Amino acid sequence: MGVFSSQHEQVVFCHDPHSGLRAIIAVYSTALGPALGGTRFYPYASEEEALHDVLELSRGMAYKNALAGLDLGGGKAVIWGDPEKDKSEALLRAYGRFVQSLGGRYYTACDVGTYVQDMDVVAKETRFVTGRSESHGGAGDSSVLTAYGVFQGMRAAAEHRWGTPSLAGRRIGIAGLGKVGKHLTRHLLEDGAAVVATDVSERALDWARATYPQVDLVGSNDELVASAIDVYAPCALGGALNDDTVAVLRAKIVAGAANNQLAHPGVEKLLAERDVLYAPDYVVNSGGVIQVADEIEGFNFARAKERAGRIYDTTKQILQVADAEGVPPALAADRLAERRMADVGRLRTILV
Repeated sequence: MGVFSSQHEQVVFCHDPHSGLRAIIAVYSTALGPALGGTRFYPYASEEEALHDVLELSRGMAYKNALAGLDLGGGKAVIWGDPEKDKSEALLRAYGRFVQSLGGRYYTACDVGTYVQDMDVVAKETRFVTGRSESHGGAGDSSVLTAYGVFQGMRAAAEHRWGTPSLAGRRIGIAGLGKVGKHLTRHLLEDGAAVVATDVSERALDWARATYPQVDLVGSNDELVASAIDVYAPCALGGALNDDTVAVLRAKIVAGAANNQLAHPGVEKLLAERDVLYAPDYVVNSGGVIQVADEIEGFNFARAKERAGRIYDTTKQILQVADAEGVPPALAADRLAERRMADVGRLRTILV
């Protein structure tokens, strides 16, 4: 997708030469309310690649927020650059001013390459920011409830597949031991599962060796996918499920935190043909957005965790609808999200 999507409401290119900021903010839909989605800081190979990512991610956020039961639309932002080299106070504050210029149509938060401390800096220039640190009145790290939601979605898929939500005795393959992958590892081990994992970062692997020596580590995602696992949990960047991956995948369930796991349309059908149960990514990984959305109304962790726990019920409903309608779970999830956006969005035509 190298051009604007006609389905998006607004796409804003942001440039501040002095700080080096190059960013794109995409608002897919405000049918349910202001758009909410994180800011990804990533060294894209080209502006076209950055645009493609933000358009896909913002659309995904609209569907995610709808199925999470939030009165929020979908948006996303990307900052084009290397967060290790290019991130600065001036750049983040310049970005914050662009967010503020949208007047509340878009709320931002953390994503790959951005952290709660960054949101605290962005918040110096805009009030439309979530995912701030607790010391600044925010909810803190959203990866906590993202991982909790993935765990609940995985449990729902396990019950649908094996008749019990317990993952005890199952072997779970985690691709990516970043913020979410670390918390997910803990949930799984506490539930009695065995974990095998991989990560491109040696620092993440060192963390696993020191913290959870019982976790088996493999050298690559290809090795992980082809290993004897019951559940595959992609928790890094998108596109993890492609023709080659699905062809060798030995897991019977896919449930992970990564966004846009299906590399292209049709992969969901390949999974179904191989009898692999796919828990749609934007359903099971919505715990983080539930957490930061709760921050808008004054954060309460217990309330946010209870809402994230409902991912279990939502995942079960989607898998049941998929069976009843004879469609892949990804399509069933899309239909439920589109129905809510249309039904609730239509209410705005009633003048009050």
